[in-house]
Amino acid sequence: MIKVNPHFAKKLQKFGAKTVSQCFSCGTCTAVCSLASDDQQFPRRFMRYVQLGLEDKIKHSVEPWLCYYCGDCQKNCPRKADPGELMMALRRYLTSVYDWTGLSRKLYTSMAWKVFSVGLLFFATLAVVYSFSGEMVTERVELETFAPAHIVHPVGYVFGAVLAFLLLSNVYRMYRLVMGPHAAGIPLSVYIQELGTLILHFATQARMRLCKNKSRWLRHFLIMSGYFVAFMLVNIDVVTRWSLTNEPPMWWHPGKLLWSYASIAMLYATTEAIIGRLSKKEPIHQYSHSTDWMFLILLWFTVFTGLLMRIFMELGMPVPTYHTFALHLAFTVPLLGLEVPFTKWSHLAYRPFALYFVRLKERALEMQQTRGEASQAEVSG
Repeated sequence: MIKVNPHFAKKLQKFGAKTVSQCFSCGTCTAVCSLASDDQQFPRRFMRYVQLGLEDKIKHSVEPWLCYYCGDCQKNCPRKADPGELMMALRRYLTSVYDWTGLSRKLYTSMAWKVFSVGLLFFATLAVVYSFSGEMVTERVELETFAPAHIVHPVGYVFGAVLAFLLLSNVYRMYRLVMGPHAAGIPLSVYIQELGTLILHFATQARMRLCKNKSRWLRHFLIMSGYFVAFMLVNIDVVTRWSLTNEPPMWWHPGKLLWSYASIAMLYATTEAIIGRLSKKEPIHQYSHSTDWMFLILLWFTVFTGLLMRIFMELGMPVPTYHTFALHLAFTVPLLGLEVPFTKWSHLAYRPFALYFVRLKERALEMQQTRGEASQAEVSG
């Protein structure tokens, strides 16, 4: 029995889908999409699902994550129904469905919650930093004296573990919804064998290269790779101890070079995205949800303050170094605490996991077909 929610289209408006009623199902969007296939058809099918109120069907679908919003469907839609923005709105909606805490829905649908959550984490971080910081040595830069590594690193590990738990538990809820009955009977060996699909698409965003606009893949890759490099440096203490030290290493230190790449890559890609959303020249930048701006602003200031802190450190300016480091943490905590498990940043996990689940479904169907053929052969024999 298929359940219908006649109010679903209205509910989805809060997630950014405001023009879905203009679609008359011509199919042009699906025809021009480089990523749509016979097995995974979008955006037209999902425009129709929303119009019919097939909320349950959407909850169990993986196709919204297979769309990378290249903008071709926007350009070619004769009714200006914004099919690409509809797919983006569905990703926001599904993020809120996977999130068991309910915070995702509040962040996506309430400006008050966004401002309150960011402000709370920002000022709480500043209060904690200045309450537990060490001495401010003014004769020279001693960052480790101001922010002792034996305090900062353990707190960072605990914070990271909490975020990992939240995100992975949401991914598990996604798995339950997407896989459904297909999950039964898949041996552990298949999950392990198909991990290559997950790793490949997480590391390279390879599917996005199928889009006609190749420059979008490069910008996306810069943000993703920059973040991944920064994440690894923060969590591998043997490499990153130079970042909280009283004696910065030489410019050729591997950690310093990698930090420079991560900072420049993310700052460039984020600045380009902000300019694009302000100019609104490309279809993908014509509509911006408030959470899109929240993500870009937090990421830009996180990277900028981190880079500025290192410049002050190299110039031997102690007081600006300490205060900029505090600001850097104050932007980092809401960026990671809100974006990673609850809003935009979580898409970096949901997209590759979606492709991983698609492959698991294919393997499950292959095994089912093989078993069916074997049973038929036994009966015939």
